Amino acid sequence: MGTPVEPTVTRSALAPGLLGAVILLGGLALLDSESFIIIRYAVSILAMILCVFAIQAKAWLWLIGLVPIAVLWNPIVVIDLSGRGWVSAQFIAALVFILVGVVTKVPVHRD
Repeated sequence: MGTPVEPTVTRSALAPGLLGAVILLGGLALLDSESFIIIRYAVSILAMILCVFAIQAKAWLWLIGLVPIAVLWNPIVVIDLSGRGWVSAQFIAALVFILVGVVTKVPVHRD
């Protein structure tokens, strides 16, 4: 056994990524109700948080998936989508959230 080494990276995006995926999948039950606005707020905010972690990790390509999620689920300027395409978008967004959460490694800055 040696001396433990402090980690150089963290997986800060894991919790918001998994939480966002759970919210998206749970939101499938609320798609046609007025309560879906809560899902929109949560998903949009978590997408923005993941954008910050992707920028910190210099994983710029994840922004290609995260920025459209933040825009499409935006509760302020609602883009009215419905049908199978919107249900598919919920699943795709959940997959993007999980992938970003698992893959993104944010470097630890020691001061």
